[in-house]
Amino acid sequence: MAPLRSDLQYTIRRSARARRVRVTVDGAGEVVVTLPKKAAERRAAEAVKELRPWIDRRRGALLRAAEEVAREPGTLPYLGATLRVVAEPGRERVHRRGDVLLVPPGDSRDAIERYYRRRARAEIGPRLDAATARAGSRHAGLTIRGQRTRWASCSSTGKMSFNWRLLLAPEAVLDYVIEHEVCHLEVMDHSPRFWALLESRSPDWREHAGWLRRYGSTLVL
Repeated sequence: MAPLRSDLQYTIRRSARARRVRVTVDGAGEVVVTLPKKAAERRAAEAVKELRPWIDRRRGALLRAAEEVAREPGTLPYLGATLRVVAEPGRERVHRRGDVLLVPPGDSRDAIERYYRRRARAEIGPRLDAATARAGSRHAGLTIRGQRTRWASCSSTGKMSFNWRLLLAPEAVLDYVIEHEVCHLEVMDHSPRFWALLESRSPDWREHAGWLRRYGSTLVL
């Protein structure tokens, strides 16, 4: 990390596609400065100094959100349910038994992520099929990913992509995201026509979108 004159630290990344300096704060509160490929490194320090009030507010909001939805140690959320994580000697693959998640001993985060990815396809696939059937539309395939900055997407060809971390959110939030993407099968932009269509299919979408904006950073293992 590159130090600033204050106690704030940040990471510099360079991008050939970047046209301007961009400062972001990730879900863990880490500050990342993306620079155009040939930009002077001092521009990162200048940007961080200029945006310090916003950075502090963003970090404070992330901390408050984490406190508000803090979970009991040794548990994980699953579409609104709380699963107790139990290590089982000799186990290599994660398995759910009721409200217990049986995991391999030791550091099981990779195994748990693989479980959530598998379950994401099983949970999202039927919901997506049902939503497109209700809408009288069709999608062109489902992909499960683990993006850091995007929850879902719909391509112009109808291919759907969803983030497995949505299984860490309440069930209604997942259903909202699915309806949002299904609306994009008919309206690709976020025009008034799109929002009117979403409103007709998910009247409470603002509540769920607000939850995701506020607590999305907490959806990690």
